[in-house]
Amino acid sequence: MIRFLPLVARNLGRNKLRSLLTGGAILLAIALVCVLRTMPAAFDAILSRLSNNTRISIHHSAGIVYSMPYAYLNKVRSIPGVVDAVSWTWFGGAIDPDEGVTFPNFAVDPDHITTVYEDYGLDPAEIADFQRSRTGALVGHRAMVDNGWKIGDVVTLKSTIYPVDLEFRIAGTIPGEAMRKSGEQASLPVFWFHREYLVEALRAQGVEFDQLGNIWARIDDPAKVTAVMQQVDEMFRNSEAETVSETEKSFFTSFFSQVQGLLVVIQAVALLVTLCIVFIAANTASMTVRERMREIAVLRAIGFGRNLLFGTLLAEAALLSTAAGSLGVLASLGLARWLASMGTANPAMGPLTAFVVTNAVVVQGLFLSLVIGILTGAIPAFGASRRSVALTLREIF
Repeated sequence: MIRFLPLVARNLGRNKLRSLLTGGAILLAIALVCVLRTMPAAFDAILSRLSNNTRISIHHSAGIVYSMPYAYLNKVRSIPGVVDAVSWTWFGGAIDPDEGVTFPNFAVDPDHITTVYEDYGLDPAEIADFQRSRTGALVGHRAMVDNGWKIGDVVTLKSTIYPVDLEFRIAGTIPGEAMRKSGEQASLPVFWFHREYLVEALRAQGVEFDQLGNIWARIDDPAKVTAVMQQVDEMFRNSEAETVSETEKSFFTSFFSQVQGLLVVIQAVALLVTLCIVFIAANTASMTVRERMREIAVLRAIGFGRNLLFGTLLAEAALLSTAAGSLGVLASLGLARWLASMGTANPAMGPLTAFVVTNAVVVQGLFLSLVIGILTGAIPAFGASRRSVALTLREIF
């Protein structure tokens, strides 16, 4: 069979435009499938970058939108194994209320940020400025880029929840300069400001505020995380606001559950794209075989066996598909590396830089291209090789 490979290659070059178009469709399909196949792993990598195995989230058992008493915070800090804890209270601030909230913004406890988020690489000078200034804010680098802000800018957020509009001065970024210099691409689009600033603003409106949204606590030993979470939930059992504690990765996974649903849809789209390409390539292979019925009949008449004809026709489809698929895999590798290099210069690209075409995805892409070639070439090759020579010659001549 190997000695007939030059014949197979020459047959592919008979109609160069058709071969190029079919190969181009397979190339694009395989490249798209490879990129889409990286999305679950990329999403998991993003969650891992945003997560710390010693940090836990504590929120109301009814859901993260429900508040808890602010007194819970000190009780959590008193639990053995808890290094420190900080509260997050959703502010729902918007630059333009008509556009709604475009980035998450929370009132936090500024004096406890560095201990709970020691792994964020926050700049000490920026943190000191943030803690000194009642109106100071720490802003995720992604939000800075999206809104064209810089450190020192004064911005106003109008709350969609509370009857206050607050003015802030940007004191630093999240992550800080130290983390960006290390090459870390995690870029949180959050906005942190002083909880006391919100409390004072509400008090001026005649509203006493002693609630919080959720609590983030850092544990001194990963082995204690499960025990501490159980102790926290047991402490507040049968209270006015029962709690649910979970790891940081679990929290973000739940928070982005809709994205995970989208990933399932995307994988389904990849499957449909593959099926479409199979039908297109199968139609092309059938057209190619029909145009060569006279040649096939002559080859059968001069002694070419059915199995040999079947093998050569199948090899044509498999060779075209595998070659195009290999180029598609290379294209997906190049795209992923280009996105990663662009992310270094432009952190605003965020999650796009997490797409990495792994060896497993490469193997899957090559295998899929071979399967497409076999599926598209098998049926027309089988029909042509089993067709009666006499009947074919009568139809042709």
